Amino acid sequence: MIPRLPMPPPRAALVVLAVAFVLPGLANHDPWKAFDVVAIEIARGMLATGDWLLPRVAGEPWLDDPPLYHWLAAAAGGALAGVLQFHNAARLASALAMLAAFWLLYLAARHSAYAGEDARDSARGVGACAMLLLAGSVGLIVHAHEAVPDLAALAAACAAFLFLFRAARRPLGAGLAFGAAAAAAFLSTGFVVPVVLALTALAAHAACDELRTRRAAWFLAPALGLPALAVALWALALWLRAPEHAHAWWEQTMRARGEIAPTLRYYIVTASWYAWPAWPLALWAAWTLRRQWRAPRVFVPLVASLAALIAIAWSGGTQDINATVLLAPLALLGAHGVAFLRRGAAAALDWLGITTFGFFTALVWLGYVAMMTGWPPRIARNFAKTAPGFVAQFEWLPLVLALVFALGWLYLALFAAPSPARALVRWAAGVALLWGTFAMLWMPWADYQKSYRGVALQLRSRLPAAPGCLAGSGLGLPQRAALSYHAGILTVAPSAACRYWLVQGSPQHEAGAPGPGWVKLADVGRPGDKSERYRLYRRETRP
Repeated sequence: MIPRLPMPPPRAALVVLAVAFVLPGLANHDPWKAFDVVAIEIARGMLATGDWLLPRVAGEPWLDDPPLYHWLAAAAGGALAGVLQFHNAARLASALAMLAAFWLLYLAARHSAYAGEDARDSARGVGACAMLLLAGSVGLIVHAHEAVPDLAALAAACAAFLFLFRAARRPLGAGLAFGAAAAAAFLSTGFVVPVVLALTALAAHAACDELRTRRAAWFLAPALGLPALAVALWALALWLRAPEHAHAWWEQTMRARGEIAPTLRYYIVTASWYAWPAWPLALWAAWTLRRQWRAPRVFVPLVASLAALIAIAWSGGTQDINATVLLAPLALLGAHGVAFLRRGAAAALDWLGITTFGFFTALVWLGYVAMMTGWPPRIARNFAKTAPGFVAQFEWLPLVLALVFALGWLYLALFAAPSPARALVRWAAGVALLWGTFAMLWMPWADYQKSYRGVALQLRSRLPAAPGCLAGSGLGLPQRAALSYHAGILTVAPSAACRYWLVQGSPQHEAGAPGPGWVKLADVGRPGDKSERYRLYRRETRP
């Protein structure tokens, strides 16, 4: 007789689920476009040059994020240099941040339940639901497995919420820990997260009866003072290192990026899928517990969610990764709404998770069979057309691990005990199943298309050992980071002194060619890429 998994799930089951979600896909592919390759290039540059203060991408200063995450990534890459490739080791910083975020959010939700005078068993259930909502967030499926500083800020925010819920009992110790977490969040991604945390702490101490006491100052002084000190020390260190870059960083930080109204609209739409299924449960909890709105378990995550939405609309531009700051407070609030779910709503979420992830995982298996056997032929042809030249190689270990994922998910689908929390367990397990199966079975095919290694090495082979000035035009930041990481190719603004010129364009149009007097040395791109082409030119004679 196969035993049922009790609800809420025990800690051991939560640990297995967290590891099953976090580890696959971290260490079996090259850096990919956008956030992943930029952070990895910054960490590699720090380790190579010894400049740990000023982050640089392809030799140019990077002022968007302070360097805490990159320190962690560089340390992991250096420590495991003889075991893993640098980029695979560097991503372990993301694994550490995600596992810390799960554990800290679990504890924060439990302490919020204690503050609400729930029974210990109920508090354990709230903690499990918060962690499951974070693990099941659709927006983290890919980003949790990339090298992105936002994951370190997420872990820091989870720690800050934990200590804010402990402020009434131990104000000084909780304030020091809260301030340290907010300082770490600033050193990871800048002002947005610590500002959200500071506003939440101030509002909670003004509105919540159990926090509005004479001892509040013992919490607020270190809670606000430590992140302010971190800002001052970072600004001073940057100014002493490079005054012009310190000035540019301050100007960049203090100005809004774009109009607030359309940006706010963008993040509301983005959060509708990025923070699913946390946000509908958070709304349900806010409505169900509306008469207790001044209780910390409701007030803190509700205010933090609203403050985070406004903050990223003001300063974040339009990138979905910025919505990560919404996940922790929405998961905290949504966890309190699970126990009040109507039976029909819980069944609907349960059915949606089972059918959605079961269906898409079946498609991943079908695609794997097509890649390996050529059947069904139509699907096999589509894979070959998308990644021309790719040859699938059979390996036992990924296949066995994919089967383990499938068996674990089937166990939860068939033997999880009835409970409102069961829907969240199955949803989070479905996320882990889909990503884990993709990482085991499709990752070589995906990496073949997404990696810039081949492009960089082909271009490097057509350049002399010391090309001197290499002009670049049309190159995006991720592309420059990839060329630098894989082949040490650094470009500068076009100049008459440059003998070589690298142009990024489209496969259909050779726009941006330098004109007469230049000879084309290379015309390369990633396999199947219909949007990017890289053309290298050399000046025939100096002007």
